[in-house]
Amino acid sequence: MSNSFKALTLVNQAITRLEEGLLKRSLRINEKACDVDAVVGGRALKTFCSNDYLGLANHPALVTALSDGAQKYGVGSGASHLISGHSRAHELLENQLARFQGAHIPNARALFFSAGYMANLTAITGLIGLAKKGEAHIYSAALNHASLIDGVRLASSQHQALVTIFDHINLASLESDLSKDTASLKLIVIDGVFSMDGDLAPLHLLLQLAKKHDALLMVDDAHGFGVLGENGHGILEHFDLRSERLIYVGTLGKAAGVSGAFICAADSFIEWLIQKGRPYIYTTATSPAIAHAVSKSLDLIEGIEGKTRRKHLDELIKLWNEEMVFSNWQKECSSSAIQPVIIGSNAHALQAAKLLDTAGYWIPAIRPPTVPEGKARLRITFSANHTVDDVKELIQTLQKIESSMFVEGV
Repeated sequence: MSNSFKALTLVNQAITRLEEGLLKRSLRINEKACDVDAVVGGRALKTFCSNDYLGLANHPALVTALSDGAQKYGVGSGASHLISGHSRAHELLENQLARFQGAHIPNARALFFSAGYMANLTAITGLIGLAKKGEAHIYSAALNHASLIDGVRLASSQHQALVTIFDHINLASLESDLSKDTASLKLIVIDGVFSMDGDLAPLHLLLQLAKKHDALLMVDDAHGFGVLGENGHGILEHFDLRSERLIYVGTLGKAAGVSGAFICAADSFIEWLIQKGRPYIYTTATSPAIAHAVSKSLDLIEGIEGKTRRKHLDELIKLWNEEMVFSNWQKECSSSAIQPVIIGSNAHALQAAKLLDTAGYWIPAIRPPTVPEGKARLRITFSANHTVDDVKELIQTLQKIESSMFVEGV
């Protein structure tokens, strides 16, 4: 091979550095449908790492709906939404999603996307494009998801927007900055449920600040949609919020069990994103069969079965918070299905994950840059398909592993 092929040398050196820092990740193949039971490498594992919070990913009604959707609409959409790819299935789904948030966003309208990353990029860059270059200011929570961070960076680069990072726990500095801000457009961007810590953003307080200082409030409710609220409508229902200032992003591949995402906002904002949201305009529309299946998922979420599944999930979360006690590791209790266990070093987190795997559990180690240095962890997530015995057995296993690691001086 030619010595002049520098790119290959650079990439191999970079991968080696990841390995040396215990930061290289590997794909694992699940041989079964998404559920709390998996088969990896021929071994049965109990999963506590999926975002399938309501256990709908392999629900028979959704499997049937996806098949029915394909029979009715075919498989592909053929074009972007603005060309010829916007089907009746997409339109019906968007109307249904808008109704979900209609009690919280006046004159609500929704826009369907293939993924949450696309939705966040579209929302942030599109909204900041409302202002003249250099006249917008984005306030982004420090622990936001990568898709929000990348959306903020792209919007800042495209539109010369000023960016301020704030602490969502202590809002004093945010309020101070907003009070002095003279930008023509101010946008507060935050996760509804933080994906690595599981805590909920103080949206009621943030909305008060947005109203007081004439800002928009965008919330990515990837881990709250379907789970939070009496009807599973998400974090806006949970806090009983209502405002035209709200820009809501929900994910449909987690609690909803299918795929995709959506933006919901007042009609004028959605119309603007249809006209100027580049990721929306220049992407082939998602399969209408997927949209058809998501519509069925929304029926389940809002119906009796959804309420029953959320109630059971809440019981599992309560059991964990009450009975899981560590001697050395740090448990970060939350009211969500995400329960982090902070271990510290990458090496220790990887060892804990390996011992869990040996014991029959699939709970990967989460390491930087996903979490801060020194905060490597186990990110434990619950599903409505887990049983009480599943959680109790996990608690016992974790306590034994923690004890064995410290006895061995790991």
